[in-house]
Amino acid sequence: MEPIIETFESRKKHMCIKGSGISIPECNTPVLPGTVTQRTCVFGGARIVLMPITDSIHLVHGPIGCAACTWDIRGSKSSRGDLYRKGCSTDLTEKDIIFGGEKKLFDTVIELNKLYKPGAIFVYATCVAGVIGDDIKSVCKHAEELTGCRVIPVQSEGFQHYNKTKGHWIGCDALMDYVIGTAEPKTQTPYDINIVGEFNVAGDVWGVKPLLEKMGVNIISTISGDSEVEEIAMSHRAKLNIVQCQKSSNYLADKMEKKYGIPSIKVNFFGIDNTLTSLMLIAEFFNDPEMTERTKKIIENGIEGVDEKIKEYKERLSGKTVALYVGGNKAWSLIRAFEELGMEVIMTGTKNGMKEDYERIKETVKEGTLIVDDANSTELARLLKKYRPNLLISGAKEKYISMKLGVPFCDFNHDRISAFAGFNGFVDFAKAVDAAVSSPVWDLTSTRLKSTKWSKFTKMRRN
Repeated sequence: MEPIIETFESRKKHMCIKGSGISIPECNTPVLPGTVTQRTCVFGGARIVLMPITDSIHLVHGPIGCAACTWDIRGSKSSRGDLYRKGCSTDLTEKDIIFGGEKKLFDTVIELNKLYKPGAIFVYATCVAGVIGDDIKSVCKHAEELTGCRVIPVQSEGFQHYNKTKGHWIGCDALMDYVIGTAEPKTQTPYDINIVGEFNVAGDVWGVKPLLEKMGVNIISTISGDSEVEEIAMSHRAKLNIVQCQKSSNYLADKMEKKYGIPSIKVNFFGIDNTLTSLMLIAEFFNDPEMTERTKKIIENGIEGVDEKIKEYKERLSGKTVALYVGGNKAWSLIRAFEELGMEVIMTGTKNGMKEDYERIKETVKEGTLIVDDANSTELARLLKKYRPNLLISGAKEKYISMKLGVPFCDFNHDRISAFAGFNGFVDFAKAVDAAVSSPVWDLTSTRLKSTKWSKFTKMRRN
């Protein structure tokens, strides 16, 4: 069989074509030494889950570089305070590494509590803190007793695993062990829910909450976008968890079901069909005829006018091809939304996918779609060169690879600036995709020039 692209022998198993006989690519294995992985560390994974809690200080116990690299890692928006966006670190230096950083950590927690009076202080362990053996749990306990503020250790030493998914689980464990179940809501209703795995990137949750509230459900907490720690503390009283990012948060939903008996359903608010299906799933769960009627009306009103609003974009986008290279469940959850715009997904993959993620991708994509696991920059460039999609959906790290090859790019990662969830979000999504694909700048770029430069580069490498 012809290789998908020229790459290391051990990397060939990480790419497959649906329908070619190979079910899913090899995944969740240590990276080949010498190649540059797209994955981030365990510490980064934990930060991604917890950082959107808005009234909390997120203190990184490690060298300043760890905090700087992950500061504001999500473009999560807040309807209330912005304390979560402050970059806080104990800034461990050579002296601390030799003699230990526990006193410095303790003093920093006390100072931060004095300055900001936060809802909680999350203390993240980094590789260096783990190597020198600082007892973060003990320091946090002592500081909490002294201040009365929640001081929560997050044992997220980066070296624990080669996949940041482990960090997601550690972040969820911190919530289970120190937050959830520690406060009681003033009132309860039969329709209390939590939105789990929704991080309010670019304000996504603001496109979803009004729909749910019109249905008649009561949202106790969002974990963790646009949330405060006391709301999450009461989340154990929900009757249902709806899980948006199933990559990072199925783990938490499963733990809450086991400990508190809260069932969960998987939802997806990207795209019209996904949104209406998710709303109906929630209504069916509560099995209330009045809620079901309200939901049908909400869907009817939501859909009304969308076709007309996206008509112009759809005309230009129909028949165009898309490549997805993202970090979470977006590798499969966006596919239906692109199909609604008349586009075809020809390649999809993730940077940190588990076996169940690729099983879900395989169920969703069409025959002939390329599925790729943890491609490095060189592989991604070669795939784009070979398949020439009309659009790449990815994060900031891949932006310039794409643009240098003349492939239009659209950001659908932590730092995007447009909200795409819900009915109105889908219109903005269509607008953003069209702006990328139909930009006149691509008419000014010479195909011959791109090919010539790439050919010269390839020839030089081979020589």
